[in-house]
Amino acid sequence: MVRIALGQINTTVGALEANASKMAEFAARATEAGADLICFPELAVTGYPPEDLVLRPQFVKDNLAALEWLARATADGCAVLAGFVDRTEAGLHNAAGLVAGGVVLARYHKVKLPNYGVFDEQRYFVPGDAACSVRLASSALGISVCEDAWRSGPPFDRYASDGVTIIPNINASPYHRHKIAERLEVCRDRARETGAWIIYVNAVGGQDELVFDGGSMVVSPTGELAWHAAMFEEDLLVVDIDVPEAGADFPGPVVQPARSTKPALPDPARPAWPDGPEEVYRALVLGLGDYVRKNGFGEVVIGLSGGVDSALVAVLATDALGVGAVRAVAMPSPFTSLESREDADEVARRLGVRLDEIPIDDVFKAYLAALDQAFAGTEPNVAEENLQARVRGNLLMALSNKLGSLVLATGNKSEMATGYSTLYGDLAGGFAPIKDVPKTLVYRLVQWRNAESEAPPIPDRVLTKAPTAELRPKQKDSDSLPPYELLDPVLEAYVEQDRSPEELIADGMDADLVWRVVALGGRAG
Repeated sequence: MVRIALGQINTTVGALEANASKMAEFAARATEAGADLICFPELAVTGYPPEDLVLRPQFVKDNLAALEWLARATADGCAVLAGFVDRTEAGLHNAAGLVAGGVVLARYHKVKLPNYGVFDEQRYFVPGDAACSVRLASSALGISVCEDAWRSGPPFDRYASDGVTIIPNINASPYHRHKIAERLEVCRDRARETGAWIIYVNAVGGQDELVFDGGSMVVSPTGELAWHAAMFEEDLLVVDIDVPEAGADFPGPVVQPARSTKPALPDPARPAWPDGPEEVYRALVLGLGDYVRKNGFGEVVIGLSGGVDSALVAVLATDALGVGAVRAVAMPSPFTSLESREDADEVARRLGVRLDEIPIDDVFKAYLAALDQAFAGTEPNVAEENLQARVRGNLLMALSNKLGSLVLATGNKSEMATGYSTLYGDLAGGFAPIKDVPKTLVYRLVQWRNAESEAPPIPDRVLTKAPTAELRPKQKDSDSLPPYELLDPVLEAYVEQDRSPEELIADGMDADLVWRVVALGGRAG
């Protein structure tokens, strides 16, 4: 029997001392729980992704020193497996270090380096070429890192032939919808191939545009999900795994348990993972909150229009940061309806956030006066409409400069993917929380969040009125875009699934709709 802890922690890129200290704290808790080993995420020492920081020799040196410090700090406790950047004559490696008794006992270099999507590891690292087996107490253990598990082959083929019974796989796997199901299938495949327990440890937290959702798990040799950690929060999951003893000739160093007797194991059961709108909402709150905090901002500023997008961003920000860290600004124009002004006031009132009103009528008129000669002989069009959005963008950025606040842009994915937004206007801001959220999902998120509170934060009228930018009289989004319930499925298939227009039409989508959406997307790009 071996007791293993999964240390699902939130690290910060470049914060070497803080990251190492957090691991030491979790390791102390794991030791108190009688763990033989605690596993931390991929590149936990540096934070993920460290990107060009690893090109600085001093940073790599400091990261190695942090690993040595962690070894000393946990010398009297359980063994620790942590991700770090290693350096050899071949170059830099995305590595996992096993420390115990105050020293680094083993170093494993990631074999498979991803170079797709958000990953660019081949720019920084050279791949390893060897497995790393160790004996933990009497158990055979093999180390792996993230992408190593996503395809058959090394090092898992070697672990299968060596008779390894437990394979920790440490990860920094970013979130997208339904990603947790993909990870579970990967773990099941490797477990069945090797006949070993898979200890999948994932990072949690926001880092720039990425969100790491946690969801660490333990999968049995038959592919069953035995235990899992929480999603979207730090967690320490401690489990007992009953495996046969390793043979006397099993290769690699031997790690003896810190304690010969173990306290009773707390129940490792966790609530079911969230899904649907709750999963997405929690990812957005985590990503927004960590972006603001990790970049040193104490307050955010939001242009609150009375529409559903800005209302959702205001609620996300309040949930992520607290009422005192959110400042809303209403900026009515000559075309802003009384209904929109009332709805913006009501959202701010329900949330309890500060709301400033800065009318833009006079500034808009001044812009038009300044452009009067240049615009002479032309009819009003999108230029005048966009001026209003740009005035608002300027005002929000002025508040940001004056107050040191971060402006949150409020555009959704449907708008951004089709170019239905204004450069230097509603696109202005340091972070766009819902830029990857289609408009139809925006409504589902608001409905879910409203249902979670006795007093819903967003009025029903915000959900039921027709979407509009209110940049000209009686304007509606549907004047420029297909209805969102038709637009979003095309965008999902064309953008997210990378399917061709011809494929979509062959599958039964309306040809005129598909080609219209493709044309809008091409203009936006």
